[in-house]
Amino acid sequence: MNTMDNVLFVSLALVVLTTPVTSSTSGLKKVSKTQILGFDWKNCGAPDAPAVLKSLTVSPDPIVIPGDLQASASGSTTVELSAPLAVNVTLEKEVAGFWVRVPCVDEVGSCHYEDLCDLLTQLVPPGQDCPEPLHTYGLPCRCPFKAGSYSLPQSDFYLPFMDLPSWLTNGNYRLQGVLGLQDKQLGCLHVSLSLRSD
Repeated sequence: MNTMDNVLFVSLALVVLTTPVTSSTSGLKKVSKTQILGFDWKNCGAPDAPAVLKSLTVSPDPIVIPGDLQASASGSTTVELSAPLAVNVTLEKEVAGFWVRVPCVDEVGSCHYEDLCDLLTQLVPPGQDCPEPLHTYGLPCRCPFKAGSYSLPQSDFYLPFMDLPSWLTNGNYRLQGVLGLQDKQLGCLHVSLSLRSD
């Protein structure tokens, strides 16, 4: 993306979800419109976790892709987040009333990412400004992320059209992301949502 009381973790969670999907071409399905309904989140780490997401609001509901999104977030980390910053993602889909773990296929699903810092560097190379609105508010988009509090005021985003894996086009999902550094858990975020695609 995260989870974590931190705009950073949200950004990292979004990166984990979208980067592999857009970089892989196998098994993708063209969809004209996707809706995200019932988006909800909560921290799932220990009460004293170093990285925590304090607030996150998104609108409208449903979120339409492609389309406009308004979001605000705040969070904090008590430790510097630097490479190698590992993320373990567990993705589950509801099937006939049961939650089924989605395996890692083409780097999408329940995957382990060795170093999120490397992914972020590929997205925004050193020397390039962070994308808006992060740049305007002085928020970082690459490692290392210094210890401290981060806040993103309500901001407008445009979510572009994207191809989705065929198994990710419709259904109820829940995702858990655990952020770690050198075998120490730094934070955990749980997200639930429903996807509806045309």
